[in-house]
Amino acid sequence: MNRLTLRHLRYFEALARWGHFGRAADSLAISQPALSVQMKELEDILGAPLIERGARQISLTSLGEAFAVRSRSVLQSVDELAELARAADGPLTGRLRLGVIPTIAPYLLPAVIQALSASHPQLELHPREAVTRKLIGDLVEGRLDTAIVALPISEPALHEEPLFHEDFVLVRPAADAGKPVPRPEILSEMRLLLLEEGHCFRDQALAFCSRSSAMPRDLMEGSSLSTLVQMVGAGIGVTLIPEMALPLETGNAPVCTAQLPQPRPSRSVGMVWRKTSPLSGQMRQLAGLVRQVGRRPERAA
Repeated sequence: MNRLTLRHLRYFEALARWGHFGRAADSLAISQPALSVQMKELEDILGAPLIERGARQISLTSLGEAFAVRSRSVLQSVDELAELARAADGPLTGRLRLGVIPTIAPYLLPAVIQALSASHPQLELHPREAVTRKLIGDLVEGRLDTAIVALPISEPALHEEPLFHEDFVLVRPAADAGKPVPRPEILSEMRLLLLEEGHCFRDQALAFCSRSSAMPRDLMEGSSLSTLVQMVGAGIGVTLIPEMALPLETGNAPVCTAQLPQPRPSRSVGMVWRKTSPLSGQMRQLAGLVRQVGRRPERAA
């Protein structure tokens, strides 16, 4: 057992996570044969099989499932030891794995990267875009250091740091520019374009539309806010988008925008990280920078 190394654990954890030799090897930036050799070596060390090799993917044995849980715990502890050393150095340096949800990433991340490059030149940023559920799982299991999401996420292991609030804005075809802004109960009767299931922004928009009526009866789905806005421009329906998306998404589309009546739908944008992270102090400093970048001029009510 003294031949067991952290490399074995990291390679096995990747394989357990992806369930596929090719995808796991890609995530590790190694060849598939090299990964296979390492897994065979690990099983020889343990004296028992960890995986069952299928035609297209692998599955874990009962030992493999238990070993995966322990491996993740060991790897997270090792990563936290490295974070302790980074925290002792003061300013945030080295690798930072930052997750961002798709309804924030295109509109906020470029400015955050620019600000971080100026204020923390020794920081090596590794951004990752994914839906909230995936980001939270990666955070809890130690594959991310922090994430920018819509709050609350209600995960006991994570600290939530509010950054700023923003309203949702109604996007309609350009021909509707002179029409009254519909109230929630009227909006529910219109053809509403929303993101696919899995996006928290979809749930927030539905919560507003269903506040005083039944679920919207005529829903259509898109894969991104850009797709939704272009569909609105084609006259297919209406949609809601966050304020931060307005400059990028509506500038070249034949649409008009309008503030919804009070109480307007909105979201709280925040950063989350593990409560046990030794970098909590640096994460709060980073949150302050992101808060400044994301701050918008006050809009009239």
